[in-house]
Amino acid sequence: MCKTVKKAVVGAGLGVAVLSLLFGTSAKYHARTAVEQARALAQSQMPFEYKLDEARQQVAALDPAISEHIEKLARAEYEVGRLEEQIAVAKANLKAQGQEMLALKEGLESGRLQLTSGVTYTAEELEADLARRLDTFHRCKETVGSLEQTLKARVEQMHAIQRALEEMAAQKKALSAKIEAIESRHEQLRAEQASNEFTFDTTPLSQAKKTIEELDRELDVLARKAELEGRYIEQGIKVEVAPDRDISSEVEAALEGLELEGTAPEASPAT
Repeated sequence: MCKTVKKAVVGAGLGVAVLSLLFGTSAKYHARTAVEQARALAQSQMPFEYKLDEARQQVAALDPAISEHIEKLARAEYEVGRLEEQIAVAKANLKAQGQEMLALKEGLESGRLQLTSGVTYTAEELEADLARRLDTFHRCKETVGSLEQTLKARVEQMHAIQRALEEMAAQKKALSAKIEAIESRHEQLRAEQASNEFTFDTTPLSQAKKTIEELDRELDVLARKAELEGRYIEQGIKVEVAPDRDISSEVEAALEGLELEGTAPEASPAT
């Protein structure tokens, strides 16, 4: 097998060299054709078992890609989970900041300038603090929005990886099942071929039966012919004449009174 492939490759290489000398710059197109023909020739001369094993190896070669996608999916799921936690914490902080700003706003509007800590602030100080908190609140809210956009993109990426992984796994399963079916069919054909090799040749037996049937038919025809000949063909009956009989006198006596004239036609004696 290896020798065949090697010969095909060597032949293709020599062909490329010759084509380069003959066709110059256009040799690459002819060389490509020569290589493809050599590859096709090598493929056609491969045993079936070799091709089947090659198909198994090609299907098994999908395992590294599947493993790689499994790792990618695991990382994507981790990133999605981490982002979801960050967003949950950020939203909780926003809610707390909102509660504090609401309390400051109500105190400022009602004139209550003393905080729960007992410290008294001026209205200007509370307004400045409220403005600072509001700016921080807006920045945190923008951060939450950015995290949510990132989460959306990561979720889409995770789903894409998952779909690719499921597709590869399904294709591998389908190809493996097809290889098993081909192998089973091949084994069945080999078993049938082996069985046919031990099947007896029935041609002489059939010929003998045909000859005997023809002989039997000929005998039936001969028997029927003999029966028909006995029915339609008159045969003379041999009669023994006694020595003391006068046949001429008996004939004259029998013909007397018939007024026969002339000479009677000759008759052939009956046998």
